[in-house]
Amino acid sequence: MTVILLRHGRSSSNTAHTLAGRSEGVDLDDRGREQARALVARIGELPIRAIVRSPLLRCERTVEPLAAALGLQPIVEERISEVDYGAWTGRKIGELVKEPLWSVVQQQPSAAVFPDGEGLAAVQARAVAAVREHDRRLAELHDGDALWVACTHGDVIKAVVADALGTHLDSFQRITADPASMSVIRYTAVRPFVIHVNHTGAQLTSALLAKPPKAEGENDDEVPPDDAVVGGSTGS
Repeated sequence: MTVILLRHGRSSSNTAHTLAGRSEGVDLDDRGREQARALVARIGELPIRAIVRSPLLRCERTVEPLAAALGLQPIVEERISEVDYGAWTGRKIGELVKEPLWSVVQQQPSAAVFPDGEGLAAVQARAVAAVREHDRRLAELHDGDALWVACTHGDVIKAVVADALGTHLDSFQRITADPASMSVIRYTAVRPFVIHVNHTGAQLTSALLAKPPKAEGENDDEVPPDDAVVGGSTGS
């Protein structure tokens, strides 16, 4: 099973340099709408089985063109919603960097709890649980082989990728998730495999399939599908 973690397109809050959080009505800007339309070409030819999205407007707008092209009805999932930044919501980033909590978010995010909001450790727990549950559900529906999209937010994506990498949440600031970027994780019974992080290129390929077709002459019993290849994979 493979999930494409899609960050929403660029929003009006991004360009205003404010922390949108869960503010109502934060929409995509012109560039973000272009990015949403471009998703049809970037991933629209892949056999996407489901689209799961955050309930916030900017994620709804991001997946609309792709969902229409694929004939899919997005599933709204509260647990992959944006971080509840509490009293930080709507404030200018330039102001927030002066707050004592800012350095905690940078250096020890696992200890960061936003005033009147939630902690980043709790965000990771809810988001990882949601992604893994949807992955298991879709595996059961599609005989263990499906590709799906989860449209969510930057810090949420970074937290899920950190979990898949097996790295501590305190390292998640080393991961980048730009607007309209895609980070790809293949989950197996043994471990997750991180295939892409912050992919912003023109197109993803069929190599993302959970069970890619074997190359001509490739032996079926060489390496179990859930194992990593010692020395590195041979590509596809």
